[in-house]
Amino acid sequence: MAATERMVAAMYENFYEMQHTPFVRDVPISELFESSAMSDALGRLAYAADRQLFAVITADAGCGKSTLIRRFVSSLPKEEYIFLYLSDSKLTPRWFYKGMLDQLGLESKFYRGDAKRQLQKEVEIIRGVQKKKVVCVLDEAHLLEKETIEEFRFLLNYKFDSMSPMSLVLVGQTELWDKLRLQRYAAVRQRIDINCVLPHLDRAETGKYIQSHLDYAGGRQDIFTDRAIDDIYKESTGIPRRINRICEKSLMYVSQQGKRLIDEHLVRYTIEHEMLGGDI
Repeated sequence: MAATERMVAAMYENFYEMQHTPFVRDVPISELFESSAMSDALGRLAYAADRQLFAVITADAGCGKSTLIRRFVSSLPKEEYIFLYLSDSKLTPRWFYKGMLDQLGLESKFYRGDAKRQLQKEVEIIRGVQKKKVVCVLDEAHLLEKETIEEFRFLLNYKFDSMSPMSLVLVGQTELWDKLRLQRYAAVRQRIDINCVLPHLDRAETGKYIQSHLDYAGGRQDIFTDRAIDDIYKESTGIPRRINRICEKSLMYVSQQGKRLIDEHLVRYTIEHEMLGGDI
């Protein structure tokens, strides 16, 4: 948070007697709202990690993919799993293997085939000696190039396709599935074991989401009226990132006006006058 925003946030925190800043990205995992879809996705990811499966997670921008991964990683027992994370839109097959080997503390072989065999050998050691399972998450997967996506087919084709060396989770925006549906990726698509889609929050979930952030913040809880939440839901279409921005801007504006309650008129004014188009 920029210094100016931090100062404004401090103003509304004091005004509403809050102990923490709501509607920010660094809310502790334990305090984050968990929708039914999020809970279901977490259960399926846990299954994918345990069975070493290939999973795909998709959602529109701002719908909670990063939150899901944070929750998922925090749930993995460190004595049972080794977690690897890559996020690079220009990831080539060679750098894909190098990135994983780097995180395992190894210097990657130069050639792609050698690096792949090196990784598979290290994973065998981890499984056989350390008795741990490897989970690799590739974020922003909708931006990956054709060559890298096709490499997953060869990585997962292990010991004559009888087992998977690790759990691989692709995380991306909705267009990832549009890409995977192309005929050229049929062999990769057929290997996908689990597909999870995070939808937008509905009206009831939007209310619970806002309340969970206010609960975390402490202080006054009855800040937004039901009609205000109606308008926040309508404007945000149930996308958490947009909900955060509207609520944050509303708190900033209304506290400066010295008003304790945020109704639908104040929310509409905030949306129309206090927010740039890029804010939501």
